[in-house]
Amino acid sequence: MIDYINELNAEQYEVVMAPDGPALVIAGAGSGKTRALTYRVARLIDEGVNPENILLATFTNKAAKSMLTRVEALIGSKASGVWGGTFHHLGNRILRKHSGLLGYSRSYSILDRDDARQLLASCIADLGIGTGKDRFPKPALVGDVIGLAENTRNSLEYIVTKRYQNLFKYITDIHKIALRFRIRKKELNVMDFDDLLVNWLQLLREHEDIREKYAGQFVHVLVDEYQDTNVVQAEILNHLAVLHNNIMVVGDDSQSIYSFRGADFTNIFSFPAKYKNARIFKLETNYRSTPPILHFANMSIENNEKQFQKKLKAVREGGARPIYAPMRDITQQANFVVQRIIELFDAGVPLDEIAVLYRAHYHSMELQMELVRRRVPFVVRSGIRFFEQAHIKDITAVVRILVNPFDELAWKRVLTLFDKIGKARAEKIWKFLESSGVPHNALFSSDLLENAGKSAEPGIIKMREIFKRVFEDAKDDTPWKVIESFLAAGYRDLLTVRYDESASREDDLRQLVIFSRQFQSLADFLSDLALMTNIDEENNDFRHEVPEQKVVLSTIHQAKGLEWSVVFMIRCSEGMIPLARALREPGGVDEERRLFYVATTRAKDQLYLCHTIMDGNHGYSGKPCAPSRFIEELAAPSLNPHEQPFEQWLIDEI
Repeated sequence: MIDYINELNAEQYEVVMAPDGPALVIAGAGSGKTRALTYRVARLIDEGVNPENILLATFTNKAAKSMLTRVEALIGSKASGVWGGTFHHLGNRILRKHSGLLGYSRSYSILDRDDARQLLASCIADLGIGTGKDRFPKPALVGDVIGLAENTRNSLEYIVTKRYQNLFKYITDIHKIALRFRIRKKELNVMDFDDLLVNWLQLLREHEDIREKYAGQFVHVLVDEYQDTNVVQAEILNHLAVLHNNIMVVGDDSQSIYSFRGADFTNIFSFPAKYKNARIFKLETNYRSTPPILHFANMSIENNEKQFQKKLKAVREGGARPIYAPMRDITQQANFVVQRIIELFDAGVPLDEIAVLYRAHYHSMELQMELVRRRVPFVVRSGIRFFEQAHIKDITAVVRILVNPFDELAWKRVLTLFDKIGKARAEKIWKFLESSGVPHNALFSSDLLENAGKSAEPGIIKMREIFKRVFEDAKDDTPWKVIESFLAAGYRDLLTVRYDESASREDDLRQLVIFSRQFQSLADFLSDLALMTNIDEENNDFRHEVPEQKVVLSTIHQAKGLEWSVVFMIRCSEGMIPLARALREPGGVDEERRLFYVATTRAKDQLYLCHTIMDGNHGYSGKPCAPSRFIEELAAPSLNPHEQPFEQWLIDEI
């Protein structure tokens, strides 16, 4: 027998024991929503509901496994009959039985991202697209556009206009590719991950008997992280819940931060209007953070007008107020954060209980450099290390060519950036450049075009145009001028068609320009990078302690759902958070404020908010940066001292 009253708090108990009917559970950060969901599933089965009549939809396999394992621990093996898993898992399970109705056999294969990219590349080649002078966008980027359109139920024109404006000149070809891709997948009897949702919805929409079958089977539909659903997922749930009307969705509108992936904030916000008799429950008791951190978080989200009002309440007692620490520049910020991390470690805080969060990956560049210098082990959860990213390596390869004309690897990397120059042709061109004795001059020789081959001619001509400007701007041996020159002369255009997330990558490169201003020569710039990126972080032997402990560096998006004892938020400046380009999106300010809220609620014991007064470093004065509006909103002079949400540290020169 499960002792629900004693094993749950009052808010969780109310959710678990809620009667049939639609229900919306607003679950604040650290409030035990997983516990509430698992106990509700256990309670339903405990009271006689057949496990096969329960659908539990999650967003990760880890979450699904965790919940079902917990249910089984409560009520035994009969919990194994629950239909639980991610939306994609559940969609695949149903499509395996009925895919014939959509023109697929039941033995269809599922394409992973790389498989889908290769098939898209084949479709592009079949259509003869991308054979002109301009390089056509990479298949992965085209796939992102198509996938986002399908998951948001928007037209390709709308997606390109809103998210990929530089690709609009290719819109006719993208339409052709999308159609060809759809036909080829059916011919090959394969589905990609997007199809598992889109085809599931099509099955429910177009086949009434199938819709009635599953709507009849699933007496209870439960959904985790409902704020992250897209329009396709929300409509699927509506079809499944239409008969019994027993749908319980759990989520937090204040943590809706994935619109860039297609998540639709209005799904959770409009749920009560969609289900007129829906009950609304709130989980506001927080088991994670101290009262001062929760006070700060509660105040930070108050300024979002469109939200379900809630106020997180701490179970814990005591604790220090969050620290607001304005810094002169990004160099001082990096010094401060690393010094404080070392002090915390010496005071007994494990390194893996410390996280540094930021809005964009490039915000961590200077910090990564300082952590390496001070031999503090760290792991980057937001992607690969800054200087190991492909677009950063492209730029540094150009600088390497300028410093060392016989750098074979750098030449080959840069050559393959240009149209119709693959690895084999780059090898051939390099041998010609090397044999000339003066590679910089040989790049502009008439013999090169003949040696490279007719098809590579447009790429060679474009490369010459770019390098003519780069060589000119490199005469004074200034790194930042070379990087800016390469960007302006043509790499910015290459970036758009070569990589996904080109806007964020361009942000990275702007930060690289700022970073490079502290170096007096191209050789100094490369030497410092080489020293920093070749230190083996696995052998740091930091403080002669356990080497597996590492400080976590992460974007806020990647940090959602996680927690640490100490959290540093860096670059808390206007234009950084909120990110300037995000403010141009509809609802951008509110979503950025939700991101800020998510970051603050990751901290259990200590929270530091670092703001750089200038956007440069010691070698470059930069431009003034105002504190983030999300901090200034909380600095009300009218509040009495004990209500102030943070205290300000004056950071001396380190």
